[in-house]
Amino acid sequence: MQLHPTRATFHVALAGAAMVAVGIAARVPAVIAFGGAMVLAIGIGRAMALTTVTRIRASGFEMVWSHTRRVSRTARGGEVQLSCELRNRGVDDALGVNVRAVASSMLDVAVTPETIDLPAGSRVRLDVVVRPRRVGRWGLHGMALEVRGTPIGGEGLYEVPLMFANPHGIEVFPRSLLLAIQSPRGGRARRSHEAGRPSHVAGEGDELRELRELAPGDPFKRIAWKASARRAKLMVREMERDQRDVVWLLLDASVELWAGAPGRAPLDQAVDEVASLAAHHLAKGDQVGLVVVTSRVRTWIAPAGGAAHRVRLASALASAASMIDADRTELDEVEVAARVAEHLRPLDPRGLADIPRGNLDMLAARGEGLRGRAPFAPRLPFAKTQREQRLRHYLASFGVEVPPRLDGERDKSEAVFLGVLDGFVTEKKRPSIVHVWARVPERSEDFAKVMRKLRAKRIGVRWCVPALEESVGDAKPVADPISAVVEDAVRVRARALRVRSERALRRLGVRAKALEARGVAPPTEGLGAPKERTAGAPPERERGRP
Repeated sequence: MQLHPTRATFHVALAGAAMVAVGIAARVPAVIAFGGAMVLAIGIGRAMALTTVTRIRASGFEMVWSHTRRVSRTARGGEVQLSCELRNRGVDDALGVNVRAVASSMLDVAVTPETIDLPAGSRVRLDVVVRPRRVGRWGLHGMALEVRGTPIGGEGLYEVPLMFANPHGIEVFPRSLLLAIQSPRGGRARRSHEAGRPSHVAGEGDELRELRELAPGDPFKRIAWKASARRAKLMVREMERDQRDVVWLLLDASVELWAGAPGRAPLDQAVDEVASLAAHHLAKGDQVGLVVVTSRVRTWIAPAGGAAHRVRLASALASAASMIDADRTELDEVEVAARVAEHLRPLDPRGLADIPRGNLDMLAARGEGLRGRAPFAPRLPFAKTQREQRLRHYLASFGVEVPPRLDGERDKSEAVFLGVLDGFVTEKKRPSIVHVWARVPERSEDFAKVMRKLRAKRIGVRWCVPALEESVGDAKPVADPISAVVEDAVRVRARALRVRSERALRRLGVRAKALEARGVAPPTEGLGAPKERTAGAPPERERGRP
């Protein structure tokens, strides 16, 4: 256990040493004795602080969340209010300073109060306010503070940093889908809501559209015998069938599109817009599918509808920001293992003391055993070996973020992206609309060929080119004039690239339009797409110990 002197302790020690030096130089024994007594008091205070804090930890100094849930859901830009208790079960009084949360950098966390008195046998409530900055699954790993003993009611000379490992997950969804998921509608109202509206298209259905004369190929079961007898000719019933759009949402989540301040990167806006489109089409009764593409297909969700499908779409968009896969981060297996050991050490009862340094197999096995305390249950990440996969899975389960790779993946993602677009032509459920949020591929000939195939199958394509210029620079005004000029030049270049891309799309007959992030989808008529129709038992409390 490490002891750190407080600022006052450092000043007293410095003054005592100076007095000893001055007394020696002036040959004054009284000054030397007084300075030596100050230094000796600092040493005695260290021993007392070590004894006091050791007794506090041994007697049960712990942190307990006031709720039983392991995961809190919110929207980007929303707020989560939590509370916890710090309990001093010992017989010694203590003072806690610099109380703070240990959390992902994608979470802005405020803890009040920052300084607490912990008398013997007491408990103190802390209020924690969490504001997420980006869609995803992020971890609130616990609380940290510095504890000082208060001998005889005085101020402690030394402080001990303590970490309470008590993980809690913050699952951040796009606002539009979160509102739909939290909707209280259910039962018959929800079933009728998902049934869609019948269009004026002949087919199998329950509603009568018209009576007409029998035509070759009509089945005899449709003959209206009473109407045929009145008209003296065979008449058949033409029924209306339900027609819904089959909508595919295609999102390019390449790592370079996450560049920028969290919340202002191109893909931050893209996730919100894609979620708004999904909620809009699902509300009309359309079937919605989602494909998230990077250097490979990360997510493929077939078109469907309903409340459970909304949750699947929201979960897939939340995992789009994850860099845990081996091909999306700069960390290799050894660096990932170092992060696992750092996070696992406070959770492990033995503090990893029995695991030799560099033994990654034992570390992965220990992490797998303690993953039951994790708030999330994510998919297995991509990795080269099973051991590395288990280590990465541990970080994803606790919401530990990793840095993205430095070089982009445009070349690989472009080939995969064109393959996905080409595959829509042969889908069993042929799409009527494809909403694309991606950069325009540089392979102009292959891209034009794919667009011609989609147009021939009467598949409408709506394309949104990322507005890279909106993520350049900081939200606050730049004080440095040179930096301001550079940022303006980058914005102009990015805007010009987007305008050229939109013109290239129009030449191919693709509608290039900025998607609305307010939950209203752009119109879908044209390019062979059908016209849109308007739609009428909890877990036990987890305890964190230092």
